[in-house]
Amino acid sequence: MFNIVTLEDTIRIPPGEFGRPLEEVGYEQLRMKYEGTVDEEIGYVIAVTDIKVSPIGKILPGDGATHHKVIFSLLTFQPKIQEVVEGEVVEIADFGAFIRVGPIDALLHVSQLMDDFITYNEKQGILMGKETKRSVANGDRMRVRIIAASIGHGSSGKIGVTARQPFLGKLEWIDADVKKVRGEPEEGEGEAT
Repeated sequence: MFNIVTLEDTIRIPPGEFGRPLEEVGYEQLRMKYEGTVDEEIGYVIAVTDIKVSPIGKILPGDGATHHKVIFSLLTFQPKIQEVVEGEVVEIADFGAFIRVGPIDALLHVSQLMDDFITYNEKQGILMGKETKRSVANGDRMRVRIIAASIGHGSSGKIGVTARQPFLGKLEWIDADVKKVRGEPEEGEGEAT
């Protein structure tokens, strides 16, 4: 789930930056400190937005810089168990597919792909169901449910997802399943003209 989180911090403005606008320098300082980090409470920090730097700063003994309070917002991604998300397949391996979900790649293990025996074709870079002939390759868009999430401080984390529930999987499969439920003919079926 994407969130906007508002925080307060103190930034250090070095003497070499004194002629520049406070918001501009503050934005650069906050980007270096926060963007790309992971926090257990707020999740993956994607971007710093909407900053307000106090024009009144403090000078600490032995440091020529000024220190200013700043209030700012962060765009974050916090994976939630049971959340349904969409993403793009970015890598295929013999054990599953990695799907880009927000700022992280989630693992869709072969056991969670579909109710079928899965084969891996290394040459073509696809995972295919033996009976259904449904395949997954790089670039495919998929809808999956988050079933495991482990994030910590730093820049790492792991997300496990499943597509073995109704109306999950490759978007084309979902469209076909919806048509089947509605009783609509699938592509290639129907009356000849």
